Amino acid sequence: MAELIRVAILGSTGSVGRQALDVIRGAPEQFKVVALAGGRNVSLLAEQVREFKPAAVSAVEETGVDVLRAESLTSWDDLETIATRDDVDVVLAATNGLVGLAPTLAALRAGKPVAIANKEALVVGGPAVLAALDQGRTRGAELRPVDSEHSAIWQCLWGEPVEGIDRLTLTASGGAFRDLEPDELDAVTPEQATSHPNWDMGRKITVDSATLFNKGLEAIEARWLFDIPLERIDILQHRESVIHSMVTFVDGSVKAQLGEPDMGLPIQVALSYPKRAAARPTPPLDLAAREVLHFSSVDFDRYPALEIALEAGRREDTTAAAVSGADEAAVSHFLAGQCRFTDIPRLLELALQTHIATKEPELDALLAAEAWGRQVVDDAVSAGIR
Repeated sequence: MAELIRVAILGSTGSVGRQALDVIRGAPEQFKVVALAGGRNVSLLAEQVREFKPAAVSAVEETGVDVLRAESLTSWDDLETIATRDDVDVVLAATNGLVGLAPTLAALRAGKPVAIANKEALVVGGPAVLAALDQGRTRGAELRPVDSEHSAIWQCLWGEPVEGIDRLTLTASGGAFRDLEPDELDAVTPEQATSHPNWDMGRKITVDSATLFNKGLEAIEARWLFDIPLERIDILQHRESVIHSMVTFVDGSVKAQLGEPDMGLPIQVALSYPKRAAARPTPPLDLAAREVLHFSSVDFDRYPALEIALEAGRREDTTAAAVSGADEAAVSHFLAGQCRFTDIPRLLELALQTHIATKEPELDALLAAEAWGRQVVDDAVSAGIR
């Protein structure tokens, strides 16, 4: 019998974290939860702790923590301590925002494989993440993509030489408003924007899917994960989200990874690599039942936030970090009813055009740029500038 893969989940109360626990719940003979780290949903974290009985736990919000301590269910540690525990075989980095960057860096430096589902870690801290990976590689450090698009590329590249890659193609569903007329977008509500046609995701990333800003972030992530310049990364609109990504090789051959739009499989692949676990956490793909798949070029005029993200990434300085921070703030204001959906790309453009970039930045400069991006949007919304 194979040894259990011992997992630490950073962000266990979020969308990816909950789905990861579903995967583990469905394959108890293959995975064991060693540590959990949640956000502000302490009641859900307490339920997870009681079910999975991890050795360590952490939470951003202290309210309710005394309940866990009083029951002596587990030890209490910070994120970096959890991510570097000796009894952890793989760390799932699934937190929202930059809170996951420091433990991701610590885990890689300690030689841990990191299944990464945290966009900000690579978009803001890409050079620092790769440096930490190099530092820990001889002790077993790896980056294993969890996003369905990057997991698809990763799987297509298994056994393929890097020099054989010509182009990468990420697919995009088009988000919640792909069928609306442009003049209807001013009036859309947060409730409408957080209802994705294909995927079950958190509120912020669902809004980013509606603006397609997330696809720009994914292109930047792919640049760091696979060492491919953005000029060789394409985006194809694909309504059904069945083909998750494709790789075109120098001889013209194309590989694609297909599956139902469900995060269970890419999560399981990242946790079980280099083997494929026998469990099937995702419904089987029935192409005959679907009959038709649709593809089209992306209309950049319809999705201005996508072009802003790509332009920020092409500069390869602190601009991507600044625009990422601006988007965090802009989406937060939209969800709070403080700006319109169509204000989001306008606020991103403000950050793109006014940021004074630092070339070849260290981590401190990247973090400062992200914070600057948040602040410039907060100030603009407060002043009524959109």
